[in-house]
Amino acid sequence: MECVVIGGGIAGLAAAWELVRGGARVTVLEAAGRVGGKLHAGEIEGLPVDLGAESMLARRPEAVELARAVGLGDALRPVATAGAAVWSGRSLRPLPKGQVMGVPASAAALAASSGLVTAEALERVAREDSLAPADVGEDVAVGEYVAARMGREVVDRLVEPLLGGVYAGDAYRISMRAAVPALYAALREGRTLTGAVRAVQQAAPAASGPVFLGIEGGVGRLPGAVAAEVAAGGGTVLTGCAATGLRRVDGRWRVSAGERDFDADAVVVALPAPAAARLLRTAAPASAGALDAVAYASMALVTVALRRAEAEAALPAGSGFLVPPVEGRVIKAATFSSRKWAWTGDRELFLLRASVGRHGDTADLERDDEELVGLALRDLRLATGLAAKPVASLVSRWAGGLPQYEVGHTALVERVRGALPAGLALCGALYEGVGIPACVAGGRRAAAGLLRGARDPGAAGGPGIMGA
Repeated sequence: MECVVIGGGIAGLAAAWELVRGGARVTVLEAAGRVGGKLHAGEIEGLPVDLGAESMLARRPEAVELARAVGLGDALRPVATAGAAVWSGRSLRPLPKGQVMGVPASAAALAASSGLVTAEALERVAREDSLAPADVGEDVAVGEYVAARMGREVVDRLVEPLLGGVYAGDAYRISMRAAVPALYAALREGRTLTGAVRAVQQAAPAASGPVFLGIEGGVGRLPGAVAAEVAAGGGTVLTGCAATGLRRVDGRWRVSAGERDFDADAVVVALPAPAAARLLRTAAPASAGALDAVAYASMALVTVALRRAEAEAALPAGSGFLVPPVEGRVIKAATFSSRKWAWTGDRELFLLRASVGRHGDTADLERDDEELVGLALRDLRLATGLAAKPVASLVSRWAGGLPQYEVGHTALVERVRGALPAGLALCGALYEGVGIPACVAGGRRAAAGLLRGARDPGAAGGPGIMGA
């Protein structure tokens, strides 16, 4: 079985790895000059740092298992310092415990984070359990539902910064069914909102081990290690090779990349929605049309190297803080990298990074690097008192980096995949979650479906199933 994987991000590489393990001959086509997409390890002042995603959810096993399988098991590292805060009302407040994506399980849990919300908001949360349950229907926006039950203050001060940290989106538009599926499922069973949060927490497996893991030297090392394993298994990974066409020729798939053609029995498309839609316009027009409706958010990461003594003297305890949009700041979060990851920084330098950009809010991203660094440092000074000048700075920009899981997203994904012809599969952050484990799982699942279809064509049950 010959396969082409279009897109060398972690989802596409996971698909290629699974296909090679299943005995397929695989070619990966990546348009950029490197593999990995938003997983990218770099350096600042000679110190290693992630310039994209920096951690993997450890209690979902797929990414950690893949890291171990490709030889990075000994490099896995837990967070060295936990404890995040929320910048609210000109002060940093502890992030409340006992919440699911910012939705509190009780007023008491929320009250423990003193000053994050007003007494009126706490009273409304306390009354929520006495209200009649409200139907979530086929889908509902997280922010709209929580605001109706607990008030906008809880959404604006807690739900928004947490969801924004994951999706760089608007909580009042993000789908509960797609973004917080466990909470949606609990609400579908007729619970109150606080009751649903408690049910989700009780259903979670007992905590053992770290919640998040990184990789010494950066999570951005993972794609290169997976690509090396694909090559070691007989696969080919081509960078700087953009797929420009996809069509059926003599019963097989032909992928065009400039002047080169690659023929295959099956193809995995692991691209963001706009690029996937362009490629599928002829091969799967209904899928392409549905993909056209997906919105994306752009963002940037500002990484600075500071003198350690100056940074440690000013920064509060913990690993960083989130910023609610209602605060009107440029940054949406800050991570004290040299505290969060023991391998980052040294005795002289301290690394810190701040994220900028939300869906629909791109004005700050249009500023040049120097101005964006200055604005990020201004916000950091207002939040923490940090006045140190950076030894070095680096801005990493991710245009169209995060798909928006808006209301109806799950149904949209079902339409996209249901219209695929046999032998085509899709994977990536758009489909089953934006986190690294979800992308790894989606890539492997897409590959497994194609391998099953090759072994038993009748088992797929018709067009589109192979992409599920």
